[in-house]
Amino acid sequence: MQKEAVLTGLGYVVNEALMSQLERIQSNTIGYEKISKHILDLHTHLRVDDSFVAMSNSEDYFKIKIEAPSQERIEEAHEKVQHFCEKFKVEVKKIENKNTYYIKGFKHH
Repeated sequence: MQKEAVLTGLGYVVNEALMSQLERIQSNTIGYEKISKHILDLHTHLRVDDSFVAMSNSEDYFKIKIEAPSQERIEEAHEKVQHFCEKFKVEVKKIENKNTYYIKGFKHH
């Protein structure tokens, strides 16, 4: 998938700094080419819960940020993340005490 398509699919305006950041994330994400389309699909599915996938500013990973306004919708968004991980064999790391995950990459086993 083209870098520009990934950036615009996640709601970014394409520029050199974001392209560089995306390249670092791509090379840091295990099996990126196997899960890139699914990352954009997850972003679309989470938007109804006021949640999204974005590029992390602190780590070279995509992050999943759950910002749903109610506990019920927060739980729904977490379920979508779990389903995404199970269905596409994606490893994530949940950030302690936050509704945020880092997408580490494709699980080979």
